[in-house]
Amino acid sequence: MHIVSEKIEQYCEKHTTGQPSSLLQALEKETYEKTAIPQMQVGYLEGAFLKMLVRLIAAKQVLEIGTFTGYSALMMAEGLSEYGRLVTCDIDPTSTEIARQFWGLSPHGKKIELRLGPAIKTLETLQGPFDLVFLDADKENYIAYWEACLPKVRSGGLIVADNVLWTGRVLDPKDKSDHAIVAFNQHVKKDFRVEAVMIPLRDGVTVARKV
Repeated sequence: MHIVSEKIEQYCEKHTTGQPSSLLQALEKETYEKTAIPQMQVGYLEGAFLKMLVRLIAAKQVLEIGTFTGYSALMMAEGLSEYGRLVTCDIDPTSTEIARQFWGLSPHGKKIELRLGPAIKTLETLQGPFDLVFLDADKENYIAYWEACLPKVRSGGLIVADNVLWTGRVLDPKDKSDHAIVAFNQHVKKDFRVEAVMIPLRDGVTVARKV
């Protein structure tokens, strides 16, 4: 189920400033050739959106939960200043090795720090404050990640959550992941510590500003 038609997404990409660099195109190709679920990769349109958010709030410290092959981390790093820092957390050494290789080919790769291991444990070691947090990991733990991350976000900072429409299955949840996303969306809606908006960008993105 497509939230937005492929033709509309392509139209949006064509009318977005810039185009994927040769490095990003190569990373996308590598991801499709060497990973089992390449659709997990954040595409250029959502990546450009994340990069724009980083620039709009002049973020200096960014945290990402869920690295995969490093596309979103690289795009957000492009939006950071020379002295900005992005910490990204994942448990998969195989997919993140692809990420490391491509970060090493970018002048922005030096801004990125990978933490391998369960994100909940890693979060216990991080102080913050972070200007922006991007959630894009296992859906069953979204609420746990939210609760662990929000205290580490500065006032006025953002938490951005991916896959909040879950290919439309939020309308008729059946399995564990479906119900986890539904519960997460309700949790964010009721959280008085943020103001949030859900956007039907790709598989759904929620942007929440900490008050």
